[in-house]
Amino acid sequence: MSANPFLDRTLVHGDLYQGDGRLADRTHALHRAKISGSDAADTIADLLAARVPAGAAVLDIGCGRGTTTVRLADRLRPRRLIAVDASTALLRTTRDRLGNAGLLGSVVCADFHHLPLPDSVADATVAAFCLYHSPTPAMAIAEITRCLRPGGIAVLVTKSLDSYAELDHLVNAAGLDPHAISRPSLYESFHSGNLHTIAATNLTVLDVQHEEHVFHFADAMHLASYLTTTPKYRINLTGGISALAAALRQRLPAPPYATRSTVSCAVAVRP
Repeated sequence: MSANPFLDRTLVHGDLYQGDGRLADRTHALHRAKISGSDAADTIADLLAARVPAGAAVLDIGCGRGTTTVRLADRLRPRRLIAVDASTALLRTTRDRLGNAGLLGSVVCADFHHLPLPDSVADATVAAFCLYHSPTPAMAIAEITRCLRPGGIAVLVTKSLDSYAELDHLVNAAGLDPHAISRPSLYESFHSGNLHTIAATNLTVLDVQHEEHVFHFADAMHLASYLTTTPKYRINLTGGISALAAALRQRLPAPPYATRSTVSCAVAVRP
């Protein structure tokens, strides 16, 4: 078992993404808390729209719940859009969201280290907030590059190593996880600091953009709703969100509870 839950294959293919609910709850809690920072799906669509012609073939690797997939389908109107993820539950959500929006796209269940796709099949590809689940992200990028045509564009997105580090200190101060501060970053394998270097092993990097996102959790219940969805901490407390919120109220200063994350986007081309 890996010390980093994002690199633990049993967790990744089990509790973390076997269903849609946990990721949806985490995403919703973060979106409610965000007070500054661009919408990542909009940023990705803007980056591709400026570089990819109309009617392109596009891959969304590690598509998750399909937020970026839907934005790409709506903004780019590609002739072919394929969303790839290793979770069948998340792919169902992606397919449903495309259908509900009246947009076209197909889904493929696959590991991004072994894509069941032909060489040079895509004009553009996106891998957003997923490559930190690989212990060897350069190998995943090599496979993504194989699926790009020469001159094709890749957008790779990740977070900084210290993303949400303020929450480590809050969890520690509340006595809920004495090792919260010393646990490895969930993003240790692929993060803002090594994004350029790893991408450049297979692609020609054109640009890397970094943007700080700031979050304010309004109260203890809001913070608890996020903490119960993140696998980083070992919080041994029965009673679910309500019990955790009660413990936070008792043990922490008054809210809001602030934290930050750097979101980094690399734009690269296949030579």
